[in-house]
Amino acid sequence: MSLRQCGVWAAVIWSQLTGGPAHGWEHWGGDAGGTRFSPLAQITPANVDRLVPAWDYHTGDLQSRPPAAALRTKFEATPILVEDSLVFCTPFNEVVALDPGTGVPRWRFDPKVGDGRRPANRYACRGVAHWIDTQAPADAACRSRLFMGTVDARLIALDARTGRPCAGFGADGEVRIDVARDLLWPGEFQITSAPVIGRGVVVVGSSIGDNVRVDAPRGTVRAFDARSGELRWSFDPLIHDGIVAGHANVWAPMSVDEQRGLVFLPTSSPSPDFFGGARPGDNRNSDSVIALRLETGALAWSFQTTHHDVWDYDLPAQPTLARIETGQGARDVVMQPTKQGFVFVLDRDTGLPIWPVEERDVPQGAVEGERLSPTQPFPTHVPPLVEPRFAPADIFRMLPRVVDSSCDDQLAGLRNDGLYTPPTTQGTLFYPMTGGGVNWGGAAFDPVHRILYANVSRAVHIVRLIPRAEADHLTPPRGVDFGLQRGAPFAVTRAIAMSRLGLLCNRPPWGEMVAVDLEAGKILWRATVGTTEDRAPLGLAFKWGTPLVNGVAVTAGGLVFTGAMDAYLRAFDAGTGRELWQGRLPAPGVANPMTYEWKGEQYLVIAAGGHSEAGTSLGDSVVAFRLARAGEAPSWWSRTIDRPGGRFAGGALTASLVMAVLVSAGWRWRLRRRRL
Repeated sequence: MSLRQCGVWAAVIWSQLTGGPAHGWEHWGGDAGGTRFSPLAQITPANVDRLVPAWDYHTGDLQSRPPAAALRTKFEATPILVEDSLVFCTPFNEVVALDPGTGVPRWRFDPKVGDGRRPANRYACRGVAHWIDTQAPADAACRSRLFMGTVDARLIALDARTGRPCAGFGADGEVRIDVARDLLWPGEFQITSAPVIGRGVVVVGSSIGDNVRVDAPRGTVRAFDARSGELRWSFDPLIHDGIVAGHANVWAPMSVDEQRGLVFLPTSSPSPDFFGGARPGDNRNSDSVIALRLETGALAWSFQTTHHDVWDYDLPAQPTLARIETGQGARDVVMQPTKQGFVFVLDRDTGLPIWPVEERDVPQGAVEGERLSPTQPFPTHVPPLVEPRFAPADIFRMLPRVVDSSCDDQLAGLRNDGLYTPPTTQGTLFYPMTGGGVNWGGAAFDPVHRILYANVSRAVHIVRLIPRAEADHLTPPRGVDFGLQRGAPFAVTRAIAMSRLGLLCNRPPWGEMVAVDLEAGKILWRATVGTTEDRAPLGLAFKWGTPLVNGVAVTAGGLVFTGAMDAYLRAFDAGTGRELWQGRLPAPGVANPMTYEWKGEQYLVIAAGGHSEAGTSLGDSVVAFRLARAGEAPSWWSRTIDRPGGRFAGGALTASLVMAVLVSAGWRWRLRRRRL
């Protein structure tokens, strides 16, 4: 079967599976199950080098907002194609609808989010959700509507055709979330991920400041009537009997199986992240994949991926819904990637693992007052996407130790007994770091070839518990994240292990794309994603990878697309992992790409706004690419990768030149928080 025939077959299958058209991208994750798969096959490995910029839309956020607010943005939005418009939200929750072919704005809605909230997880909005009220007349206002959660804890409903608020929803088109307790500051509680909708119910999670206090706001998930805005149900994942804690919230994107009437939640850790003495036991339903009944909020099942979490190993990624062959027939499953680099594959009806998950002994010996779980769950069939242990041989030494021993000095003396080594007052080496493995970008699944694709990050965290008497007078140095953990006997500091040259202390690659054959339990290939080009002077592009919190999109054309923390959108051969193409962006595209067909042409789109927590350059662009038309030719914005080593192989330069370049660059990877 030819690639083109495969694409046509995929389009037919996907239309039948999803009930939607083959040309669009109607949900944040591509479809309600978050597969990030497109059946479009116009762009292929054979012609990807003919991609050219189609249009570039600027939101104006960086110019219209005060610098203190603009410099705290993360443009993580993924547009959706609905009502013949490309719709997305800016970090300040402005909703914009563009012409898909030209990028010309059709309408814009501003909810007037305040500039002075200091949101705990920065100004960010990952996307909007779309719903059609089939009971309303075809020409009725708000028959087709958009939903968005905001940084100031509102759920807003808009007419998808005009951008006007839906007057019948809540009060003038919005519902204010009742947090049910006083906040320490306005930005302690916010909403960052898109809502999900099914059976006339819109479900929304929350994002809450980490490591601030033990008795923190609760991580309640709320569901509202999609027509009226009336509260239908609420669900607090954390069971509070005998414990003092909050959170276990759902800050990451959710998934929906409307046919089964289920919504799938990836829950976070209880508060605080690094000391659990006030919350004994496994803290059931935290760090879990949870299935709830859409119409009632009743618990269908729950599967916990980390017991009694004191490592900030919450679930950051959207559960991916797919149908796979298991060796004993086809099954509908939930695939959940984690920060540890694991992929749990669960039966969609029962939550039971498709393949064995072993409870293995893990390191013990925590600080006084802590009671660790003696075991943790390990998948046995699908190999880890990130190696779960860091050894001295894994230290990255660009220069001889006599010249730069900063990494060895930092890591010496830290407790490092492998995965799940508990936090200590002497300092503990966390690997993967608390923002490692797979993050909020999630995984993509090709249902035709049944391959899972995911971006992963590699870095080392140094975590240290600070006794309360010392913590109250501590001023942490620059680059160290400090969590007071009020109400606990210990505060916490976190720092990325970096050398004096500003390089990560672990060996590259620091960011990879991984392709996995789930059925065979085999990693097919790994590909380094990203270079130092936008960090180092003179455009030196060492192919070491960049941390990758964003996800990928896979197409029936045989390509996987991703952004990175350098300013390129990239295309990889889905079968081999070979990097085929780079499209230059005005700022790093730390967001999930998407693709759609418009008037016979396939477009590829990504939000290119950078990432303030990671220290990248910032921007406010949404950029689209398409294949060159007759008479057009690729420009410097678009280039083919013609050799595996990239533009520079690193070893070709002398150590002295490398040192001079990197020192002068002042390179800093400032990945300080888990919710990157």
